[in-house]
Amino acid sequence: MAGSNTPNITPPRWLLAELSYKCPLQCPYCSNPLDYARYPQELSTEDWKRVLSQARKMGAVQLGFSGGEPLTRQDLPELVAYARELGYYSNLITSGYGLSEEKILELKNAGLDHIQVSIQASSADLSDHLAGTESYAHKLQVAQWVKQHGYPMVLCVVLHRQNIHQMPEILAMAETLGADYLELANTQYYGWAHVNRDQLLPTREQFVEAEKIAQAYKEKVGNKMKIYYVVPDYYEDRPKACMNGWGTTFLTIAPDGTALPCHSARELPGLDCPNVKDYSIEAIWNESKAFNFFRGTEWMQEPCRSCDEKHKDFGGCRCQAFLFNADAASTDPVCSKSPHRDRVDAVIASAAVSAEHVDEKPLVFRNSRNSKNYL
Repeated sequence: MAGSNTPNITPPRWLLAELSYKCPLQCPYCSNPLDYARYPQELSTEDWKRVLSQARKMGAVQLGFSGGEPLTRQDLPELVAYARELGYYSNLITSGYGLSEEKILELKNAGLDHIQVSIQASSADLSDHLAGTESYAHKLQVAQWVKQHGYPMVLCVVLHRQNIHQMPEILAMAETLGADYLELANTQYYGWAHVNRDQLLPTREQFVEAEKIAQAYKEKVGNKMKIYYVVPDYYEDRPKACMNGWGTTFLTIAPDGTALPCHSARELPGLDCPNVKDYSIEAIWNESKAFNFFRGTEWMQEPCRSCDEKHKDFGGCRCQAFLFNADAASTDPVCSKSPHRDRVDAVIASAAVSAEHVDEKPLVFRNSRNSKNYL
């Protein structure tokens, strides 16, 4: 039974600090929960410092400042400086919107190690449309400032049917900006992306063509720019090792202090996710129901329980299993061994049909008005 097995517990190594659900952009593939408007409260500066200190004491070394948009927090430089004192390697995961050259210098002086900037598309009209905000020109400027002030230029472009046709232009844009790292992250369908899946999922032909272009470009530029192409789960025949295994590596703290084994775990029923206002990080990680729920392998159903790859993929994604099967303990349906793989194949088949009628159903943009529809 899920939650009954507590194997040897390794300490967290990666802490994702979701500082705020506030964001000036309205991306229709946002990973924030659909009902984020239900959680308007944010941890105080002192609460965040306590979280950083406790997680570091347990062994966490990698720290991501995320959101929403983490730049909405006025105490971000203070938190960065505190993280540096504790010995974290810190990464700012940002849209770049609202990031000034002065703020970049302030964060650098505070000890920030890494900045990842996202851009929605290679053209201003499409990028601004997907962001729901005129932000493209400023993002390009931010990317230049990041490079200018000694940071590696890390660029992320989330791929989907609305922009995947721009693959050659996206690659050229990244090279022009002097990107050291380019993450071409195909949309994974949770949260807002799941709501918009009919409009976002590329056809198999689009995916194959885009991957071919990306791989060819990777060979062309060599070590000049590292290109990471993240394959969409639906087009794999084996599930990814979600979060490197439940409760083994990654710890996410939501803006209101809820501790999550993954950023989408709030959607799963029965976890009773604890809050850092009520429990220490050590107690949450070692003792809470949420973090022990899918640890180890005893919770697995067949065919996972008997699979010789279960220690490789750890059973795959629990959120994906729940979204398709209404059972978070079931086999990740992207796996070819899953009895429910046909449900994924049906979605892929429908993508070819919906691609021909792309304008018939509008995108649902991530904003407070739409979020309140899910309260």
